[in-house]
Amino acid sequence: MHTHIIIYRMTDTTLFQDKKAVYYTLGCKLNFSETSTIARIFKESGIEEARDGEKADIILVNSCSVTDLADKKCRQIIRRLRRKHPDAFVIVTGCYAQLSPAELTDMEGVDLVLGAEQKGDIMKYVEDLTKKRHGQSFTSRLKDIRTFSYSCSRGDRTRYFLKVQDGCDYYCTYCTIPMARGRSRNGDIEKLVAQAAEAAAEGGKEIVISGVNIGDFGKSTGERFIDLIKALDEVEGIERYRISSLEPDLLTDEIIDFVASSRKFMPHFHIPLQSGCDEVLKLMHRRYDTMLFADKVEKIKHAMPDAFIGVDVIVGTRGETDEYFEKAYEFIKGTDVTQLHVFSYSERPGTMALKIPHIVPQEIKHERSRRLLELSEEKRTAFYSRHIGHEAKVLLEHTRRAKIMHGFTDNYIRIELPAVKGLDNTIAKVRLLDFNEDRTALKAELTGQTR
Repeated sequence: MHTHIIIYRMTDTTLFQDKKAVYYTLGCKLNFSETSTIARIFKESGIEEARDGEKADIILVNSCSVTDLADKKCRQIIRRLRRKHPDAFVIVTGCYAQLSPAELTDMEGVDLVLGAEQKGDIMKYVEDLTKKRHGQSFTSRLKDIRTFSYSCSRGDRTRYFLKVQDGCDYYCTYCTIPMARGRSRNGDIEKLVAQAAEAAAEGGKEIVISGVNIGDFGKSTGERFIDLIKALDEVEGIERYRISSLEPDLLTDEIIDFVASSRKFMPHFHIPLQSGCDEVLKLMHRRYDTMLFADKVEKIKHAMPDAFIGVDVIVGTRGETDEYFEKAYEFIKGTDVTQLHVFSYSERPGTMALKIPHIVPQEIKHERSRRLLELSEEKRTAFYSRHIGHEAKVLLEHTRRAKIMHGFTDNYIRIELPAVKGLDNTIAKVRLLDFNEDRTALKAELTGQTR
């Protein structure tokens, strides 16, 4: 069992004996990691996760607020879960809870709203499960959000998510994350390595290093991200690490060279670009230009020619004229990246972007998204095609379809193969064949089991 390094008041477990909880998480990998930690705290307090068909005593929703659509989806989820579990005590936490607590406490049936500083100490606020007429909220002012809550959670059968950093000091004009999660802060290397060792002891093979701006690691402890990944590389039992996302200006040559030489850190990068147009990057207050981004991609590909590079792109931000979008499109088209994660810009209250003139109509945002998603599919398909016929190592896991297993190669190519008993959570050698029916993965055949 994990011994999470997280401070909360011990609760009389008899208060919650035989109680059941359901969980719903929206947003990023960091949220999923934190929900898993809350579920573990609940379990230690006597609250079990409700099985399918069981009525829950507690509903916990961990929210996202990256767009207004995320806020709307959160409200829909709350209503849907309340209909399914009408007598449950409803708790909402996450970014939406921190940014707009009053909106949530005004919702019918919401009992408790916890901000960024409070969710790691959740049992302090769950005194009992008595529903009240009006919900209560507990949040901290932005300058008072200082706590780093450690979390290393199992995301599925084979993969763990290790939270190493939280918050952000980059005030990009379109983004609410600094207001929702506070200033940049992190765990210390010794404790994070201990958590990785714990995951290995539980049978974990792969860890995804997660956070809000993980390249900024060290603000709390005076350490460096490169020192963290070097220390994690030494943990016995963990076969694979993936770095969830690194800002281009924080992706140093030293990090690239280390990943290239490491056996455990996979040739897989996720780099937020947001726009391929320098004028738009300036409007966004990003801390790099397209020349720096292209240089980072070139250095990765020189060191690791087969590396997978995923890229975040936002379309339709204020100030993105047709000319600027075309510049961005051509830059991305000419850059050797593998896949795009395309987001449509959403107005967020309190952001500096609201002062920028030129609003992009919704239909134009949709058209720009469509073009970039098509470009993304072209790039991903070409990348997969280059590897057909090659051998690769894959961490295998069962899918919901009993006859199929899937997994990812070192460089993040998704594969499918007929299920073989006993191979779940093992790394096997496979030969990559042709695309599957919907072209979302490559078919594969086993050539040898490794470990």
